[in-house]
Amino acid sequence: MQTVQQVTGSGVPLLLDDIDTDRIIPARYLRCVTFDGLGEHAFEDDRKQDASHPFDDARFANGSVLVSGRNFGCGSSREHAPQSLNRWGINAVIAESFAEIFFGNCTALGIPAVCLARPELEKLSAAISDDPQLEVTVDLDEKQVRYSDASVACEIPESARVSLVTGEYDFLAQLLDGKSQIEQTAASLPYMTNFAGE
Repeated sequence: MQTVQQVTGSGVPLLLDDIDTDRIIPARYLRCVTFDGLGEHAFEDDRKQDASHPFDDARFANGSVLVSGRNFGCGSSREHAPQSLNRWGINAVIAESFAEIFFGNCTALGIPAVCLARPELEKLSAAISDDPQLEVTVDLDEKQVRYSDASVACEIPESARVSLVTGEYDFLAQLLDGKSQIEQTAASLPYMTNFAGE
């Protein structure tokens, strides 16, 4: 299983409140059969309306740590939203707070979603805007966000933190790791072994 102890990368400042999943990925993209190609459509409508949107700003093109505001990911409970962010290149999200279902979807994809107080978010966002190459680290072992000379305590529910650092968030990997036990159990079940001959 792949564990997530920390994520390090340059940041993308989007310090706005109540960004819902319809803004993250417009509803017309919910018809996709796979999540492939969703990244290029992240914030598509917002980007068309705002030429200075950070997802269209070359300075942040390689950013992997998104910094946003309060109630990030509110609205409908589509998994497409964190999928599109991840496929754009986002590997961690730092915000003041998260919508519960969006937070759960991030965790299930191995994307740490951690909270900072608003004054700390403002400092971090300003630092990224001043230096787009600034390295930002989300450290789940230490429950910290680090950048420049700053080291700030962040919040994440302990169950989600443990799930990420142990790799238990990855249910498919757990299933594959348990293949021999699954086969052994299946072999002992009468309805799995006898149905073909009846």
